[in-house]
Parts: sequence; C-alpha cells; structure tokens
Amino acid sequence: MMNQPKGETISFVLRLTVVSLATFWSVKWLMNHLDPTNKSKKKAKEAAVNQLKRMDFAKNKIAVENLSDYELMIAAHIVNPKDIDITWDDIAGLEDLIQELRETVILPIQHKDLFADSLLTRAPKGVLLHGPPGCGKTLIAKATAREAGTFFINLDVSILTDKWYGESQKLASAVFSLAVKLQPCIIFIDEIDSFLRARNSTDHEATAMMKAQFMSLWDGLITDPNCTVMVMGATNRPQDLDRAILRRMPATFHVAMPNVAQRRQILSLILENEPVAPDVDVESIAMSTEGFSGSDLKELCRIAAVSRLRGYVQQSLNRRLGSNGEDDNFHDALRPIMMDDLKLSFGSMRESKIQCGSLTTQSRIELD
Repeated sequence: MMNQPKGETISFVLRLTVVSLATFWSVKWLMNHLDPTNKSKKKAKEAAVNQLKRMDFAKNKIAVENLSDYELMIAAHIVNPKDIDITWDDIAGLEDLIQELRETVILPIQHKDLFADSLLTRAPKGVLLHGPPGCGKTLIAKATAREAGTFFINLDVSILTDKWYGESQKLASAVFSLAVKLQPCIIFIDEIDSFLRARNSTDHEATAMMKAQFMSLWDGLITDPNCTVMVMGATNRPQDLDRAILRRMPATFHVAMPNVAQRRQILSLILENEPVAPDVDVESIAMSTEGFSGSDLKELCRIAAVSRLRGYVQQSLNRRLGSNGEDDNFHDALRPIMMDDLKLSFGSMRESKIQCGSLTTQSRIELD
C-alpha cells in the first residue's frame, strides 16, 4: 500500500520534468523565431565568424564563441590592417598633415611604452578629420590604421539605428566592448555629424538615449590610460557636431581643398601609371582647376581616360563597316591620354560644378 503513493509520486515528478523541459524548449524555439532580429543576427554571425577566422582572430587569445550576438554583428565590419590597401603613397599633397598624424596618433600607438610616463603625449582617444568632401578624409583614416597596425572598425551608423526598443543601445555597447577586446583598435565613423549632431528637444527618445550611452562608453575609454581604442570621425560639417563630442575629440585635423601645388602632386600621382601623351601639361591643368577636390581631379582623369576608349570603339566600328562585314585582322592599340581629352573632361566637369554652385566666378578658368 505504501509503494503505490511513492510510485505515483515518482511518476508525477517524471511527467512534470518532461513537461517542463518540453515547455522550456518550445518557448525558446518560439522566442527565437519571433525575434525580429533573428535573421539579421544569424547572417551577421556567419559573416563575422568567417571574417574573424580569416583574420586569425585566435592570435588575440579571444574565442569567437565568447563574443555576444551583438559583438558578432559589429565584428562583421572589422577590417584587418593587413587588408587595407591604402598607404600614404596613395595620398598626395598632404605631407604636413601626414607628419602631424604620425607624431600625434601613430607613434604613441606603436610605441606605447615610450609614452607611458606622460599623460600629454599619449595617443588621443578621439580624432576628428574635417573639411570639404572629396579631400581624402576617409583615405587618411584607413592609411592611419594600416601604418599604426590597429584593427579598423568601419562603423556604419545604420547598423546602430534599430527600430526595436533597446537594440540600438546594446549595439552601441557592443562596439566599445568589441574594440576593447581587439585593441589596439580604431572605431571610424564617416559623416559623424549625421549620428552625433547637436542634441535638441526634437530628438527622439531612443536617439537621445543612444547618443548619451555612446558618449558614456567613450568616457570609459578616456579614463582608462591603458586602453588603446580610438574613435576617429570624419565630417564636412564640424559646426553641426555636439559640443560634448568635440570635447571628446581633442585632436582635430583640417583637410582643406588642395592648392595649386597640391593639385599638381595629386594629378601626377593619378596619371603616374597611365599612358599619357607628351602634350599633357599637368601644370596647366593644376592652374585651371581651382575649386576641384582630390576626388574631382581623379574623376577628371577618369573621364579623359574613358574618352580614348570611346574613340577606339568608334574607330573599330568604322573599320568593320568599311570592310563590308568581313573579319578584320587589324588590332589597334589604345592611344594614350591626350591634352584634348583632359580639356573635354575639364569643360564638362566645370559646367557641372558651376551649375551646382561649387565654383565661383574667379574659378571659371579656361584650360588652354
């Protein structure tokens, strides 16, 4: 008689255990499938794991399995300095700025022990590159990471702006926690003014919370002298940045529009490995392109290079038509870039820039 209640008790406990386990796994499965960010997290995790394995992340003595889902989403944007193909040789006309960056930013990172006894000469935790668009701010950031040998998190602000409450704050926190694990590391934010612009009463609550948390986490880096994590931002509108952000970026570098000498160096660098005719006068082009950024000069040369392709295609078509449809064994080599190509390119770009209002009357110089 006494065994029956005991057997019933054991049976009840077993049934309860099975039901509890089934309920637990059912709820977990349901939550995973109802999670609106589940798919994006899985894709980001796969991309991050592949990226980290390719970078031999294990050398940092950090297991990928120990990274949170949010850190893995950010890890997909990590760039190994060895994979950065931008060097200082690819940037012309900014020798003074490059030298200042080497002294202020790169040297304290590469020789951390050398500057350990001085708070004034340590690498800054915030660097701001500001100036007109197309002047090489992003190139400078990448070249800095390459020479300093730091990991480079190219932070796309869009991944931090999640529509689900609380997700943005978790992602912002993951940016810094991952950077600390990777250190030395540079967190690069292009168009930083779009993310950390001056706060006002019209800001959404979630946006204001994310900005406050980002700055709070940033302060954690600043107060830790042993942490080698730097936030580097680039902007065309420094006046739109929050004053609290400017305070956290003591090292500011102005990347101005190139002058005549700088434009000459940029053009020479762009055309260095291109087939160029003897009549091309780089000095004349440099004198005539006032108001052109480095990006504009590269586009000018690209359009000129395409012009010779267009001429080659037209000549080939004329020969085919002249041969009455028969196969033509004539193979004409591409002619070099000529001064006339650059003149045509300059004319079209100048008119476009004048219409956009980016060239003044004084800049409307004819290319002779």
